[in-house]
Amino acid sequence: MEFSADLKDRIEKLSEKYQASGQELLAFLDGLLYADYITYWDYIHLDTLLSLQTPRTPIPDEEIFIMYHQITELYFKLTLHELKQVKANENPSVDFLKEKVRRMNRYFGALTHSFNVMVDGMDREQFLQFRMALIPASGFQSAQYRKIEIASADFVQLVRQDKRSSFSADSEIEEMYKEIYWQDGATIAASGEKTLTLRQFEEKYGEELIRMAKAWRGSTLWHKYKQLSKEDQKDEGLLKELKQLDVNVNINWPLEHYRSAVRYLAKREEDVRATGGTNWQKYLPPRFQKRIFYPEIWTDQEMAEWGRGWVNDVLKDLKPE
Repeated sequence: MEFSADLKDRIEKLSEKYQASGQELLAFLDGLLYADYITYWDYIHLDTLLSLQTPRTPIPDEEIFIMYHQITELYFKLTLHELKQVKANENPSVDFLKEKVRRMNRYFGALTHSFNVMVDGMDREQFLQFRMALIPASGFQSAQYRKIEIASADFVQLVRQDKRSSFSADSEIEEMYKEIYWQDGATIAASGEKTLTLRQFEEKYGEELIRMAKAWRGSTLWHKYKQLSKEDQKDEGLLKELKQLDVNVNINWPLEHYRSAVRYLAKREEDVRATGGTNWQKYLPPRFQKRIFYPEIWTDQEMAEWGRGWVNDVLKDLKPE
């Protein structure tokens, strides 16, 4: 049998590769000869994936609730996958950053556009029944979402709005973490005490998130953008993607949760508390938190109106049952 030059070249390269491991190429070829073909279901661990839905009640729509949150966490993992590549690139180009941010926007866009699965895709009475078995668990406890925030912006931008001016980008992470904005979403308004949901979250992830914030200091997406030349920082395509990411993470995503809360938790006379005891009426609307990753690229007017139009549209178009 005649071997082509390309095939001979590949064999020689494989031989060199496997000699470095102390084995002959023939040993690896024997292994390849006896190895089974890879299958789709084995490659993505399909059977394991489909076994991960374990409802706490027999109420049918609880499975929808579980699966959508699992899908959400996978999209968050995809986003972090892009952010880690941004951090690892010591000298990113405009095109590199633009592509990475575009991918992140695609992931969040998919989540936002699919959230009707949560808003309209479950029976309200079923939800109000099975949610009682989930206390105090809450989507508030998604550590991956918090990691996306930490990896995207200067940590000071995550400090609650009324305390932000007390800190600078050089302030101690531990001190800023004490005033992190998300505590407002799981604190009892009347007493100021932390809910069990928040205490559980901080016990499991608090130190890890502080370590991450320190490790990413100077290497976040914002810092990589600021490494670019002044001219490259003006790139319209990159600015458009950064603004869209800011809107996706800090307006669109929390607002979709707000829509869901209005749909399932709001009543005419009083509001039903969320499973984690979160103060969703004040925590979810973006105009209250005024969390903005990249204030330098927005106008004062845009920041003053941050999220206002979106919230007004929800209140106008989405009436509680």
